[in-house]
Amino acid sequence: MKKATKSIFTKLLFSGVILLIILLMQPLEILLFFKNIAVLFPKGLIALKQRDLLLLIQVLMLIFVVPVFILTFIFSWWYRSDNNESKYDPHLVDHKIAEFFWWGVPLVFTLIVSYITWINTYELDPYKPIESDKKPINIEVVALQWKWLFIYPEEKVASVNSLHIPEDTPIHFFITADAPMNSFWIPSLGGQIYAMPGMRTELHLIANEQGSFRGSSANISGEGFAGMHFMTKATSEDAYKEWVQSAQKSDKSLDMTEYKKLAEPSQNNTPEFYQLTDPDLFNEVIMKFMKPPAKA
Repeated sequence: MKKATKSIFTKLLFSGVILLIILLMQPLEILLFFKNIAVLFPKGLIALKQRDLLLLIQVLMLIFVVPVFILTFIFSWWYRSDNNESKYDPHLVDHKIAEFFWWGVPLVFTLIVSYITWINTYELDPYKPIESDKKPINIEVVALQWKWLFIYPEEKVASVNSLHIPEDTPIHFFITADAPMNSFWIPSLGGQIYAMPGMRTELHLIANEQGSFRGSSANISGEGFAGMHFMTKATSEDAYKEWVQSAQKSDKSLDMTEYKKLAEPSQNNTPEFYQLTDPDLFNEVIMKFMKPPAKA
C-alpha cells in the first residue's frame, strides 16, 4: 500500500514538473507555433498595446499561480501517508506569517492587476482619438446580411467587403448595422466593437505597416455569418489616393435606391466599389430605425 501511494505521488510530482516546464516555455511556444495568430503578432498601435496588456496580466498571474502548483505537489509529497518525518500541526491555520503569505500576497497582486487594467481601460478607450500629425480618415461602416459596407464620406466612394487605408494614418470608424447585431473586428489592428441597428459606435485604429489584414464579424448573426469577412489593405498614401481615384471612376453609384438592393440578404459577396452619390446615406440608415411607423 505504501509503495502504491509513493508511486502515485511520484507520478503527480512528475506531472507537475512537466506542467511547470510548459508554462515557463510559453513565450517560445507562442513564437514557434502561433506566429500566424493576428492578436499575438499585431500590425497596429492599438492591437500592440492590447497584446502587451494581455501578456503583462498573464505574467503577473503566473507569478502567483506557478508557486501554488509547486507547493501543491511539494505538500502532497511531504505529507504523504508513509512519510514518518512529516508532522501534522493543527494550529498552523492560525500562523500569522503563513496567513500573511497566502492572503496578503494574492491581495497585493490582485490590486496590481486591477490598477493596471483600470489605467489601460481608459488609455485604450475605442472612442479616444489616436495622437498623430496626420489628419484622421473617417470611414462609416454598416453591417449588413452578410457583408460589410464601407463608406468614405469625404472621398465620396464606398466599397463592399474591401477596406482600404493608408499606413501610419489614424482611422476613425463610425459603425452601425442594418441587420441583426454584429461586431466589427480587425484582429491585426485592434479589438472588436459592436455594430447595432439604430445606434452608432466608434473605433479608432491605425496600421503601422503595409499589408493585408483579415477583418471579420465577431458576433454570430445568422446563416451567412461564416462568409462575413473582408480584407483590410494598408498601403502607402500614394497607393491609397490611386485607389480612391479609381473608385471614384466606378460605373456603379450608391444612393438610397441602390443601397436597398445591396442591403438584401446575400452570402459570400465579392468586393465591389461605388461612387457615393448620397453623402448622408450613413445617417439615413441609422435614422430609419428612429422614424415612427407609417400610418396604414
